[in-house]
Amino acid sequence: MKRILIASVLGGIVLFIWGALSHMVFGIGDAGVKSMPNEEAVRSALGANIQEAGFYFFPTPDAEQNLPAGPSGILIYHPDDALQMTSKQLITELITNILCAWIAAMLMMKAMGGLAGTGARVMFVAMLGLFATAAVDIPYWNWYGFPGDYTLGALIDNLIGFTLVGVMLAWRLKPIQK
Repeated sequence: MKRILIASVLGGIVLFIWGALSHMVFGIGDAGVKSMPNEEAVRSALGANIQEAGFYFFPTPDAEQNLPAGPSGILIYHPDDALQMTSKQLITELITNILCAWIAAMLMMKAMGGLAGTGARVMFVAMLGLFATAAVDIPYWNWYGFPGDYTLGALIDNLIGFTLVGVMLAWRLKPIQK
């Protein structure tokens, strides 16, 4: 169990570093994100009309049939300046990345007998990245209209990130010789 924990921490750190590079250097995490035209006017109108942080869907589903055609969308709203990166958010991200690497390590160890070689172990973990995209990002594209380039960026980000985790786990967690 100790070697799984060490491999998971190292894998989580690799995933965390990849996330930083993906967003801050390569811009993959920003794919599909646009600047809002007339941002100051929109922010002012939002501030005057919405006081509570939350996830807003408009028009609301029950009012949809009663409204004339017009804009629709989703909004994650914070009335304060909550989008500034904090150390708490970075720590939460790192812990989440370690948890993801631990889950991947546990699944890989369970499947180890059917994974012939390092490449198969890396591919197994990389597929978890594709699974994450298929389970979360593609439904967001389908149901909420997330941009296709955002979804493609998430796919690339997850595939590369989990491939790197797979490399780390495959290196640290070799089958035990009997």
